[in-house]
Amino acid sequence: MIKKLVTLFKLGRKVAKSDILAITSKFQEPPLFIKILFKILSFSFSSKNNTQVNNNEGERLSKSLESMGTTFIKLGQFLATRPDIIGESLSKELENLQDKLPPFSQNQAKKIIKDDLGINTYNSIIDLSEPVAAASIAQVHKAKIDDNGIIKDVAIKILRPDIKKIFNDEIDAIMLFAFLIESLIKKTKRLKLVEVVFLLKEITNLEMDLRFEAAAANEYAENTKNDIGFNVPKIYWNYTSENVMTLDWVEGISIRETDELKKRDVNTKKLAEDIIQNFLRHAVRDGFFHADMHQGNILIDNDGHIVPIDFGIMGRLDKMSKRFLAEILFGFIQRDYKKVAEVHLIAGLVPKDVPINDLAQALRSIGEPIFGQAVKDISGGKLLKQLFDVTEKFNMQTQPQLLMLQKTMVVVEGVARKLNPETNIWTTSKPILENWLKETKNPMTTINETINSTSEVIKRLPEFPEIMDKANQALTFLANGQIPQNSNSYNALSDKRSEMVAFRNQSIIGFLLLVILGLLVF
Repeated sequence: MIKKLVTLFKLGRKVAKSDILAITSKFQEPPLFIKILFKILSFSFSSKNNTQVNNNEGERLSKSLESMGTTFIKLGQFLATRPDIIGESLSKELENLQDKLPPFSQNQAKKIIKDDLGINTYNSIIDLSEPVAAASIAQVHKAKIDDNGIIKDVAIKILRPDIKKIFNDEIDAIMLFAFLIESLIKKTKRLKLVEVVFLLKEITNLEMDLRFEAAAANEYAENTKNDIGFNVPKIYWNYTSENVMTLDWVEGISIRETDELKKRDVNTKKLAEDIIQNFLRHAVRDGFFHADMHQGNILIDNDGHIVPIDFGIMGRLDKMSKRFLAEILFGFIQRDYKKVAEVHLIAGLVPKDVPINDLAQALRSIGEPIFGQAVKDISGGKLLKQLFDVTEKFNMQTQPQLLMLQKTMVVVEGVARKLNPETNIWTTSKPILENWLKETKNPMTTINETINSTSEVIKRLPEFPEIMDKANQALTFLANGQIPQNSNSYNALSDKRSEMVAFRNQSIIGFLLLVILGLLVF
């Protein structure tokens, strides 16, 4: 515990010397004792001023978190997905956080590959390049491998040396601070700060085992193998381990390079539609979607195919949520507000005593203004947000997995509109939703689902059962934003709380004994 206090002191110094407290005070005024504590911690004999006066608050906050390294970058990224905790405005500010750090050396990369994959596998890797991209957790190298007599260009993702230890030491210290805040400021308990930090720890530790990301990419590839114009890079399991992941190298350009795409005669209008349709198809058909589809994670290969990369954050929807999403969006497209209201009641998302006509009227207030807008102003993501706001007034149960989907939909929609500002999300979405709803109402669909589920179970029996279980656990954490009771993680959190309670009580007793001793002596 003493080690955690030392780490906490070092992190406190970092935070105090940054601009974070001044920025976050604009959103939420901190208690007086926090201000005093950070003022003490920020004391320095140096006259250097780190305040970035030329940047706006969002940029300053992002830069401050970036400057403090991996743990704070991940904390910022995680909080950006939780507007329910930190508020909508601060969440939006954190969405611009860049996950970039200087690369570690080539020699360190080679050592990690040797240690993880073995000398024979290492020796079969040809022309390992210098790092081509470096983030807070891992970096990527280009190389060649011999795949059954065929030389393949691959991307090799390698975890940073000692990143797990550094992150866990720092996150445990932050968790202790969160616990102390909850203990001292009772009103902060509703924010569940300890649980939030613990959840971040669980998710990031799973992300730091690259076999889990590889499993997600593998599942994504299986789901989408018949999707025309959409390719997920192949995973090479013989070259993949806890600290190393190897997948196909993609020769292509980022989707953000619109001018270059046009030079190559890529139809950006169709591309924009394909991106939206693929996202919706994966969400409603598979219940498994890429939840980080910003411009940097979408490439267009030399054949004009969409190629997603970086599978660290994926989203899941259960059968009810898929149906709910499709019926809601299609109901709005058809302007059938009563049907949309009925779906809410049938799914149990609002209390049964809610008057259906009142709910339909509230939903109409969302849908009708949209149909009077210009195409470029119609936003599906905005509609979903308004929908959640309205249904909240009718005591709708929060659906964290749908909130995650809504945020991703906003990003995907933004990407599409940069390619083609006139993209009509409703016209684009309609055939996907309509076809899926028709298919699910077909009696044969139930039989086929049963057959497919059975074959999938059989297929996965020999394939890394523990890895797949934990990968699914990670995705559930991300989707639900909470730790399920009676799980190993829940028990671990309880143990962690007990440990911190014991430390707090021991500290209080120790302090009282020192006071008593002082009184007796003096």
